[in-house]
Amino acid sequence: MRRELRTYGMRSLGFFVVLEAMLVAAILYWPSFAENVGSVKSLAAPIPMLAEMVKAIEQVGVSAYVIAQHYFKGCDTLGVAAAVLFAMGAVAGEAQRGTMEIWLARPVTRTRLLTERYVLGLLGVSLPVFASSLTVPWLLTFVDETMAYGDLLRASLHGSLFLGAVYSITFLFSALTSDPVRIAFVMIFLTVFQFALYLVKTLTHYSLLRMADVETFLGIVNKDRLPGLTAGLAGVCVVCWLGSLWAFRRRVP
Repeated sequence: MRRELRTYGMRSLGFFVVLEAMLVAAILYWPSFAENVGSVKSLAAPIPMLAEMVKAIEQVGVSAYVIAQHYFKGCDTLGVAAAVLFAMGAVAGEAQRGTMEIWLARPVTRTRLLTERYVLGLLGVSLPVFASSLTVPWLLTFVDETMAYGDLLRASLHGSLFLGAVYSITFLFSALTSDPVRIAFVMIFLTVFQFALYLVKTLTHYSLLRMADVETFLGIVNKDRLPGLTAGLAGVCVVCWLGSLWAFRRRVP
């Protein structure tokens, strides 16, 4: 357990550092972006979805900018990669290394073994999102802007559950198979495919990224409440954890 805490802790810290570095750079760039938003709009025009993001930022202001830079660009893109990395080897990695029998030899039940590893990974993905988001109001003081903590917490919860769903699906694959590299390849291919769909105006509504895009997060901020979709993402996490537990209980080393 101690080794796993150290491993997941270091990965989570690395994820947080990268998220925070991207956030700092984005917020400090905000005054320049606001002054040149017209030029940015012209550059984004060939890609309708990017043009809509820039339009939302122009109309709403800094909160839409933070959502686009932090939640969509940072948490959605980088976070999905982190979620896959955290989950792909959770069980399949033990099988590939030949350490499954040693892991199962611990004097605890399989339910506890799997649940501990699942929760550690889920926290490793989620906590950096909250931690980095809570620095936003302080960072915005450097550019004479502000944003409410409540809005950031709601957006962080939804974003974390979106990443949690990706993590949970990958974790289920890890519990079912023994090749983490193949799992990573499949999940990254699906992610790139979903991003490609999102950028095509006629196909964007078929992309799963619509569940955590700028429009969704703006709705969370403007309406001061979470959408029903948030509960659905939580349900995906629970179902995948139960499926992983079922697979792991029946798994032969």
